[in-house]
Amino acid sequence: MSRVYNFSAGPAVLPEEVLKEAAAEMLDYNGTGMSVMEMSHRSKAFEEIITTAEQDLRDLMNIPDNYKVLFLQGGASQQFAMIPMNLMKNRVADYIITGQWAKKAAKEAEKYGKVNRVASSEDKTFSYIPDCSDLPISEDADYVYICENNTIYGTKFKELPNTKGKTLVADVSSCFLSEPVDVTKYGLIYGGVQKNIGPAGVVIVIIREDLITEDVLPGTPTMLTYKTHADAKSLYNTPPAYGIYICGKVFKWLKDMGGLSVMKERNEKKAKVLYDFLDQSKLFKGTVEKKDRSLMNVPFVTGDADLDAKFVKEAKEAGLENLKGHRTVGGMRASIYNAMPYEGVVALVDFMKKFEEENL
Repeated sequence: MSRVYNFSAGPAVLPEEVLKEAAAEMLDYNGTGMSVMEMSHRSKAFEEIITTAEQDLRDLMNIPDNYKVLFLQGGASQQFAMIPMNLMKNRVADYIITGQWAKKAAKEAEKYGKVNRVASSEDKTFSYIPDCSDLPISEDADYVYICENNTIYGTKFKELPNTKGKTLVADVSSCFLSEPVDVTKYGLIYGGVQKNIGPAGVVIVIIREDLITEDVLPGTPTMLTYKTHADAKSLYNTPPAYGIYICGKVFKWLKDMGGLSVMKERNEKKAKVLYDFLDQSKLFKGTVEKKDRSLMNVPFVTGDADLDAKFVKEAKEAGLENLKGHRTVGGMRASIYNAMPYEGVVALVDFMKKFEEENL
């Protein structure tokens, strides 16, 4: 069977070159006579894999020396607790609520201190990003938290909030490595890799060194302390070794493609094809305010639930997979991450045009 165009929000499409390379090395990685899946995380071969992966990520993002890169487990959702446990010194934090994940993160943080929801777009089903240029940032806030790209709702912060000097913490799970980023504007950036970088099971945390201390909330488990992992170079316990290996291959692929500025151009070109069609379509419409549209996740609807279901079913039959929208929005959603080829988006739009003609 030939490969489909996979528009899944995550776990999501990976570069075909990476999958082929991993397949070729499945039984014998680099002359070791074994698979990376079977390799000791203390071996020289794996040490080289994780060290190279970190260096390539540092190169791609221009990560300054005073930031640590951690390859962790527990997914992005575990960071909802780990962040307050490690950073909430005054037991106060400000959260900007632009979707389900920021909402869940704020709820979890309330177990550890006072959470101020300083802005929200819930009044319009998270279809826009609130103005964050002059928010009532709390004087004693330990950090300001955002989810930078909202996978479910298809919105993206185009400008970072004015945190008035407070540390910015960002969940970038669904826009990780989709465009250049100034790491110095954040205290901590993190993301699950299963959307834009690798297989589920790895979360990457990029954290400024001064935020890594032994002074964490009482009762914080050893495994949920950033210092534990920073001191051990992500090898305190057995890491998600195979997942890290695939991430490393994706970093190499991104470098070969020309880096993050090239990816941004490619992503803008792909998204434009889809958004331009949505803006003139008589049947489909996008659900997000134009200025806040994500390049990665594009939700759209026909306005008729039965027609939406018909579209998803027929799209699947045409080799366009995983287009059903999240249950909180309904309709459809096309996730067009780095590894989605331009041809995939063109094929989707061609199918949408045909569907529109047949169903109007």
